[in-house]
Amino acid sequence: MLAFETNTLQWILVCFEAVVGLLLFIGSKSQPFPRPSRRFGLFILSLASMAAVGQMAPNPVTVTGHLVLLTGVGSFGLLAGIHHLVRTRREVLLAPFSGFLFCVGVGGLMVQTWDDLNQFEQWSGFVSLVMLGGGQTWLVFRGLLIGRLPLAWSQAGMVALQRGQIDGENGAIACFEKGWDAEEEHLNPMAYLALHRIHLFIEDQSTADEWLDSLISVGGEEAVANEWILAIHDALERIDSSAIHLLPPIRHTEQE
Repeated sequence: MLAFETNTLQWILVCFEAVVGLLLFIGSKSQPFPRPSRRFGLFILSLASMAAVGQMAPNPVTVTGHLVLLTGVGSFGLLAGIHHLVRTRREVLLAPFSGFLFCVGVGGLMVQTWDDLNQFEQWSGFVSLVMLGGGQTWLVFRGLLIGRLPLAWSQAGMVALQRGQIDGENGAIACFEKGWDAEEEHLNPMAYLALHRIHLFIEDQSTADEWLDSLISVGGEEAVANEWILAIHDALERIDSSAIHLLPPIRHTEQE
């Protein structure tokens, strides 16, 4: 009976790893920079696949081995995920999903050794679990529920524009349309101006006029750094230099 329960728990942990890896891989498509979560998701799926194959071996990975693996992989993912969530602000999936791995790993290891702990150690472990739960709740709310990436979407839009990708799911237009935020108003003129110039470039005058109205409502071109305008024009000129005449002339600052 104990062997059956252990084997079932091992398979549950393998399935948990596979689900987290799959969700990261699928969710990466909704990120402006999908590479971190996609690579980490594939890495976890690879580990889950190897663990699943190992389950059919005479000596499969123990429950403790799975928990140690979850703790190690989760801690690495947490460090990378929090860096992207707080510093680079390019990705919001890696931290909360890595937090799930870490919490399950650490929580499972504590439960396994619970009977061997004295009362003080049990209380310390309980407080640690509560802190882990609180931290994970913050990661879920900060990343999955209220995670906003306006700056990253503008950066991704510029990257797509420099690559000549204007239309499509990951094209410059789709990225810049997500590159604004009510709480970071300084980013809005940048996205509006980029969309205005791109639609002029593809000769969609009506849509360009709509984005121009949005740009004027937040301060006009004066609210945008001249370097940003130059970068947009340069990228469009590299795509088709013969169509650059469709864009308005670049204003010059006094320093220039």
